[in-house]
Amino acid sequence: MTAFTVTPVTPNIGAEIGDIDLTSALSETTMEELEQALLQWKVLFFRDQDIDIEDQKRLGSWFGELEVDHPTTSEDSKNPEILRIQEDEEARAHNNLWHSDVCFKLKPPLGSILRAREIPAVGGDTMWANMEAAYAGLSDDIKTIIDGANAVHGWPSSWIDLAMRKEGVTDREAFRRQNPDPEHPIVRRHPQTGNKCLYVNVAFTRYIVGMDQAESDKLLQLLYRQAAIPEYQCRLRWQKNTVAFWDNRCTQHYAVADFFPQRRVVERITICGDRPI
Repeated sequence: MTAFTVTPVTPNIGAEIGDIDLTSALSETTMEELEQALLQWKVLFFRDQDIDIEDQKRLGSWFGELEVDHPTTSEDSKNPEILRIQEDEEARAHNNLWHSDVCFKLKPPLGSILRAREIPAVGGDTMWANMEAAYAGLSDDIKTIIDGANAVHGWPSSWIDLAMRKEGVTDREAFRRQNPDPEHPIVRRHPQTGNKCLYVNVAFTRYIVGMDQAESDKLLQLLYRQAAIPEYQCRLRWQKNTVAFWDNRCTQHYAVADFFPQRRVVERITICGDRPI
């Protein structure tokens, strides 16, 4: 029997975790049970959690080192682990496309914990897709083609500019040599469960290694569409003090941009991951 309740949101992905207080230091046993829930459901939702930054960092730190070098994080932040995403009539985040966070790095994140600070009266939901189910749903012919193949994931040009300014670097070629676009397997194995998942996304994947551009584009478009299949998805309607924790290794997410010009403010911490295999 777990120390909290687990209520599935859909049969394939997402669960609400109840009877838990994230403002308190949780026991080792409870954290281990949370980890198992994350591995099973891919994304966990916690309601009515009036946590502060230190609570958020404590929760994430149990799972690994916290990232401090996201390109869009302010260089003068007192808490470099926190990525604040503020949207209103003057600022839009443009996260309304299916993606896996920061997969343009050699070691993409393990996962992220997002807390809602200010939420529109209606709109601004986030969707997640189970990319293990997305892979399982492919035909055997397609699986044969992509198993063992790699794809290149590219840095967004605007984020290169932000990262260079943040690091005080002026030589773009030198920055690119230090931060090359990595090759990742199209089908990666989860480092804890061993499950296969589809690991390409429309935001950051550029091309399949060893294929001509037309063939690569055609196959990638087919693979991208797997994330958009409703049976592989769950959807969260945010409320103030809702917290979401997702496994970035086997999911993609989409921030629905239907709330303009209302204000939406969320804060995220990200847990360092390993190189996909």
